[in-house]
Amino acid sequence: MFFILSKILLFLIQPFNWVLILTTLAFLSKDQQKRKKRGIAALVVFLIFSNAYLIQRITLYWQAKEKEMKTGEQYEAGILLTGFAAFNIKTGKAYFKGASDRFIQTARLYHQGHIKKIIVSGGNSSIIKSRQKWKEGDFVAEQLQQLGIPEKDILKDNQSRNTHENGLFSKRIIDSLQIPPPYLLITSATHIPRAQHVFNKVGLTTTAYPCHFTVIDNPIDFPGVLMPSLEAFDLWNTFMKENVGLLMYKLTGKA
Repeated sequence: MFFILSKILLFLIQPFNWVLILTTLAFLSKDQQKRKKRGIAALVVFLIFSNAYLIQRITLYWQAKEKEMKTGEQYEAGILLTGFAAFNIKTGKAYFKGASDRFIQTARLYHQGHIKKIIVSGGNSSIIKSRQKWKEGDFVAEQLQQLGIPEKDILKDNQSRNTHENGLFSKRIIDSLQIPPPYLLITSATHIPRAQHVFNKVGLTTTAYPCHFTVIDNPIDFPGVLMPSLEAFDLWNTFMKENVGLLMYKLTGKA
């Protein structure tokens, strides 16, 4: 039930959907005063949440800072959180997508000797049963092997559907194999704050290795400060998902 409710909540917290809802309500309203107010509200929401400069500064404050690995710094296991691959049900093939820097950095860390083993954590978060047969963890593990990483050094959780289950099932693997600390948590920079709260709650202390930085601290030129940006909505979606998700986890005792 929590899983399904989280999917509904994800739709409700996206600012672009607020614009659509307000615009639709304005269009359907027969009262001229209400139509005008709702139209103005839709415009204000659009201008605020399409501002690239505003969400850039907020994201920079929220996302984890880059970690520089020192010479000889080593971890018994790197925990790779998936969410960067998609499955084409027509062709039966899987593909990498936006956050695949998580995969790249994990392989690099292994080959550089910073992590001894890789725990791949991720199943299938679809609510449609016919699509749940494909497991992202299986795909990612296969891809890591193709990069020359031995199968014995790849541990797999292909059942978790969200960050809470990532933590639970990763700890289950670590406890069952008695893998000693320290552990490196590898995920997107914006996801690190929520993920570490969850992993701490399940009793797994980790060092964060943020990657897939959605925002870089580069100056935005003057037109970019004023011009509406559709990319800004995507950044807001990520920010809202992480913050509301963390709040819900805290309220339900999962973080």
